[in-house]
Amino acid sequence: MDIKVLGTGCANCRNTIALIDQVAKAKGVEVQLEKVEELRDIMGYGVMSTPGVVINGQVVHAGGVPSREKIEQWFSA
Repeated sequence: MDIKVLGTGCANCRNTIALIDQVAKAKGVEVQLEKVEELRDIMGYGVMSTPGVVINGQVVHAGGVPSREKIEQWFSA
């Protein structure tokens, strides 16, 4: 599973990466986590508020740290 966290490096972006990593490990899901910090690349996904989360090329979240429950749903689908 290819996951990109879009953000310029703020605390919320770091928290999002850490939370996704925790949930993936807890569920035994292998993920490829990548941080996208370039504003031009973030805008390329159409995300205007960060952090944003892209899974396998599709934006699934933008603006704020996603809840643990929401992240667990991504790994269940």
